[in-house]
Amino acid sequence: MRKVVQLLLAVSLCGCVAAAPRPDTGDQRVNPIPISLALEEIITAGIRQRLPDSASARFGTMLAGERKLDGREEIVVCGTVNAKTSSGVGDKPFIAKVYPDAASHFELVAMGDETEAARLQIGGTCRAAGLPILDPKMHL
Repeated sequence: MRKVVQLLLAVSLCGCVAAAPRPDTGDQRVNPIPISLALEEIITAGIRQRLPDSASARFGTMLAGERKLDGREEIVVCGTVNAKTSSGVGDKPFIAKVYPDAASHFELVAMGDETEAARLQIGGTCRAAGLPILDPKMHL
């Protein structure tokens, strides 16, 4: 599971593919943007769809930034959600993308569990993108 999350994070945020290298894939950083009410609704609805008990979801800090990758605009979002799961209630860090040019299509890149390893992996990826979540549990 840990290796799968690492692979997904690296592929998603780097924009790398196994084919020919692209000149603009080296920069993972985004330009921070404020989260509008419309963007917040897209994010929270997208995350809630992936939770077993969506009504219990309580969102923590969320940061967003935009970038252009291969001519396509994308908004990268890092945040936390506290929700009931089969293992109880706990904060889950997440990384998602929203594509404004595709009718604001939402894509969940990764959602961690309550473990320290997941927090560090997702937290490190968010920090590399320029979106450090201000959550003391994530040690950022």
